[in-house]
Amino acid sequence: MQLKPSHCAMALLPLAVATSVSQAAPTVLDEAVISSTRTGTEKEDSPQVVTVITREQIEQQLAITSDSSQILSNLLPAYSPNRQKLTSSGETFRGRSALLLIDGVPQSNPLRNAGRSGHTIDLSMVERIEVIHGANAIHGLGATGGIINFITRRPSSDRFKQHAEVQATTPTDELDSDSLAYKLNYRAEGSKDNFEYLLGLNYENQGVYLDANGSNVGVDNTQGDLMDSAAYDLFAKLGYWIDDNQNIELEINRFVLDGEMNYISVTGDRSKGIATTSIEGSPEGKAPRNRVLTASVNYRHDDFYGMVLTAQAYSQQFEGRFGATLTSTFQDTDIAPVGTLYDQSQNESDKLGAKLTLSKADLFNDKLKLTGGLDLLQDTTQQTLVLTSRTWVPETTYKNYAPFLQAELKPMESVILHAGIRYEHAELDVDTFQTLASANSVTVEGGNPSFSETLYNTGIVVKPLNWLSLFANYSEGFGMPDAGRVLRGINETGQDVDDFLNLQPILTDNREIGFRIDMQPVDFELSYYQSDSDLGSRLENIDGVYFVKREKTEIDGIEASLGIQAHKQHRLEFTYSHINGKFDSDQDGSLDSKLDGLNISPNKLIASWNANWSTKLHSTLQASHAFDRSFDDPEKEFDGYTLVDAALGYQLPVGQISVAVANLLNEDYFTYYSQSAVVNDDRYFKGRGRTLTLGYGLDF
Repeated sequence: MQLKPSHCAMALLPLAVATSVSQAAPTVLDEAVISSTRTGTEKEDSPQVVTVITREQIEQQLAITSDSSQILSNLLPAYSPNRQKLTSSGETFRGRSALLLIDGVPQSNPLRNAGRSGHTIDLSMVERIEVIHGANAIHGLGATGGIINFITRRPSSDRFKQHAEVQATTPTDELDSDSLAYKLNYRAEGSKDNFEYLLGLNYENQGVYLDANGSNVGVDNTQGDLMDSAAYDLFAKLGYWIDDNQNIELEINRFVLDGEMNYISVTGDRSKGIATTSIEGSPEGKAPRNRVLTASVNYRHDDFYGMVLTAQAYSQQFEGRFGATLTSTFQDTDIAPVGTLYDQSQNESDKLGAKLTLSKADLFNDKLKLTGGLDLLQDTTQQTLVLTSRTWVPETTYKNYAPFLQAELKPMESVILHAGIRYEHAELDVDTFQTLASANSVTVEGGNPSFSETLYNTGIVVKPLNWLSLFANYSEGFGMPDAGRVLRGINETGQDVDDFLNLQPILTDNREIGFRIDMQPVDFELSYYQSDSDLGSRLENIDGVYFVKREKTEIDGIEASLGIQAHKQHRLEFTYSHINGKFDSDQDGSLDSKLDGLNISPNKLIASWNANWSTKLHSTLQASHAFDRSFDDPEKEFDGYTLVDAALGYQLPVGQISVAVANLLNEDYFTYYSQSAVVNDDRYFKGRGRTLTLGYGLDF
């Protein structure tokens, strides 16, 4: 089968964005169409910061680590240093929540954010990652900090192709079966007649992590962990070309990660600098896990009465189970004496949604492009306690519809104007329920609160010179507070869901101004942003359980990126993020307190050097420095650290090998979360020490 013309455009886009490792030198992209904007805006014409993480970059990072949160942190300085755990609670983007998507399907759960949305797909299945920085309503609910859209692979050839890969990771201090990790990856793709297909399967088994001193890193038996776990990802995509302009595609992804329950945590001592560690043992309860099934049907028509029509229907079944604990929150003397009752929670969320987008690009002599559409979403969520069959968060249904219209106007070649409007209508359906005994067994009257908001965005890009681009942007984001945390925290009688203030949505105003310079061999981008919420959503950890505080918050920051093509075969990149955040702790209208590490990232500098020494040999060297940071609570003061990674790839006559070393200098450090998010001896974790990863891949 010959690839269809429109298919070729979509298939070649990742190649335009990325550089094949077999090329003689890295290539700097002049322009790339960002599908996540839904308007097909070129990156250089965007009025806000947009980052495209290419397939080449993903492969470079996967040679070093399989942790998707770690990869985002390695490449995005405004993304919090990752926790190296299954949970990503406390990992923020520009100090707020990012909306994670897979091909436009939301992975974040709007009603009960379990902090597990960062681990729902293996990045081996992903072609590129499009990141839109800052609050916006392009995809609706939840993008108060930005959008991170994982664009999956699609068949790239009309012949049958296969790929197999094996990878093993070990600490450099010692090699034994307990600390060894291994990963297997297989992919098949091709096309026949008007059909195209892709099938991928990954399996990964991880042992215990070691710190820089060779000691076991503490396992998080409650929140869930990546170490001592087994995971698989089954991904399938089947497409059919109706004609040269029409394509329909079915996509299914099944991701499962289960803890193996071979280690128990040994409490540390923050006051003495003693880290939480692990010893062999059997934790109480059932294993923490992530189980996600995502399915979508996508239709595209490139010439629908002179317009481009895209439509998507999707579903997702999400189950995130946490570990058993003796927390006071779960105690109930009707079941067991105080201090003896183990229990564990399980978050369950079922989503159904649809997106319709229609775009017309050639209005008024190609000066105006209009894009409109409608988004629909229904999410049903509950959180149960699995050992005692109690309800912690009642079954809650969220229904949302949102029509939108976006315009892109080019009155002259050097000026691009952007403007848009989106109407959000949301409704909650909560039955009458009773809180746990620890919350006074309060009966809360159910209800159907609804919210309607009109959100606006506007932006401008001016190109006074062919190498200079100035941009400014104002956009509004719409998000729900973690309704589950709000509801389960009610401990006073007489509460009614219909008029409970803490269920009001989070409206975030984002203002940004910056410029881009492209004077090869140098490219540079600098932006300043402000992000405000009159009724924000701040997390607070109490007795190991997170609670939502609704307070006014303001965040501002600077982001900068510099790329230097030092030689046709060598590229240097530097990215930097500086961020500040405050909130109104006493609700008197004055911003009197600093956001802590549970809500905001440290200032961070990332540097990398990528080299293609020949058509067969390529290398990556990267360093990330998180700067010291102080907070109002002196116990949360952050002592910064620097992590250096290196990777080398070589093309053999048959297959390709890779060698990578993470934490090359064997930095001994406590994670950012452990230092600055919570003051807790149980979660005073060190980061991983130096590890060596060997990989071999074969295309056939």
